[in-house]
Amino acid sequence: MGRRILLTCGEPAGVGPELAVKALGCGVDFAWIGDPRHLPAGTPVAQITAPDAQVPPGHLPVIRHDFAADATPGQPNPVNAQGVIDVIARAVDLVGRGDFAAMTTAPINKQALKEGAGFAFPGHTEFLAHLAGNVAVAMMLASTNVSPACRVVPATIHIPLEQVPAALSDEVLEQAIRITHAALIRDFGVAAPRIAVAGLNPHAGEGGTMGRQEADRMRPLLDRLRAQGLDITGPLPADTMFHAPARAGWDAAVCAYHDQALIPIKTLDFAGGVNVTLGLPFVRTSPDHGTALDIAGQGRADPESTIAALRMARDMAALRA
Repeated sequence: MGRRILLTCGEPAGVGPELAVKALGCGVDFAWIGDPRHLPAGTPVAQITAPDAQVPPGHLPVIRHDFAADATPGQPNPVNAQGVIDVIARAVDLVGRGDFAAMTTAPINKQALKEGAGFAFPGHTEFLAHLAGNVAVAMMLASTNVSPACRVVPATIHIPLEQVPAALSDEVLEQAIRITHAALIRDFGVAAPRIAVAGLNPHAGEGGTMGRQEADRMRPLLDRLRAQGLDITGPLPADTMFHAPARAGWDAAVCAYHDQALIPIKTLDFAGGVNVTLGLPFVRTSPDHGTALDIAGQGRADPESTIAALRMARDMAALRA
């Protein structure tokens, strides 16, 4: 397996290209894949064809992938949408072949991809699962700057809130728990994972007075999994499980829906949060922020989350090696 991490370009009109340059010197050996024209002017570039080719100090190793057009910061160009999609697919191929140790993806603009290339997936996570052979995956957000660590996994992701109760089936919740359990062992080195599960309703249903999902569906499922040897607590009230003493009791929290999981971690560690796709046959991380079109090209983008994502990809790959 190659030693370098492969960083995809993401939306070329967003902050991804400039963050790649800012991440140089972070202690992670990585190469960037994209169109060199989209990098900030004056970026010292070393185009490579061999994954582990040596480059001069201070130069960004680049796997060249030509796009249809230049990029204007803050203004996504529909003609470049297919290039963004193709870069992700090419990166999956390169990492899957073992040329690179892992991949870190810069943020994409899903609206631009849909309008420019008919992108049919809700986001990166679902597209990567498709490219990997439609494997079962889960999205984890993991902190790097707070202790105890905060790792959250939403069992349902990019769907309207009104659809969550029906979508949160026993099968969906069990899959999220089992994927999380396996990933904590394989990718985070947690020998005996402790998983907390958040209830769907306020106060986890409060004995059925605020909803019956916890008592009728979630608790029997969690009891069955506990009987099989999984260390699970819950269903817990989501409003009291994320302060530091509570987090000390678990290694990851599986939540019912997107915002229930992401609001706590983005509040605790917005700059240092990392998006990890669990369940893939390769390691993928991403910074926990969007394309930031409003500040693209201004030199204001904070590279901390990108650097954290690169470091986490390196560390996860080392555990899998």
